[in-house]
Amino acid sequence: MPRMVQCVKLGRELPGLEKLPFPGELGQRIYENVSAEGYRLWQPHMTILINHYGLNPADPETRRILREQMEEFFFGENARMPEGWVPPSAAPAKGAAPRKK
Repeated sequence: MPRMVQCVKLGRELPGLEKLPFPGELGQRIYENVSAEGYRLWQPHMTILINHYGLNPADPETRRILREQMEEFFFGENARMPEGWVPPSAAPAKGAAPRKK
């Protein structure tokens, strides 16, 4: 049975991560408070930040910035997903006809 957490990002109890995503206090907070599904939302967000700002992940300053952004993404004031949010994989494609039940 997977370890369950009350996900701060998605606002419900879901299976947690199998291990700390990285060492340190922030990694521990994420492990304890973010579901595996919620954590998967970070990767595309991080990619957008890296591309938009032309960041170099090998640079220590970039890693510091990304840690700050990650903390805000998961624990900031507006960290929860909007009510009624549906993951892109579950949403119908743009222009697609609605599915009949």
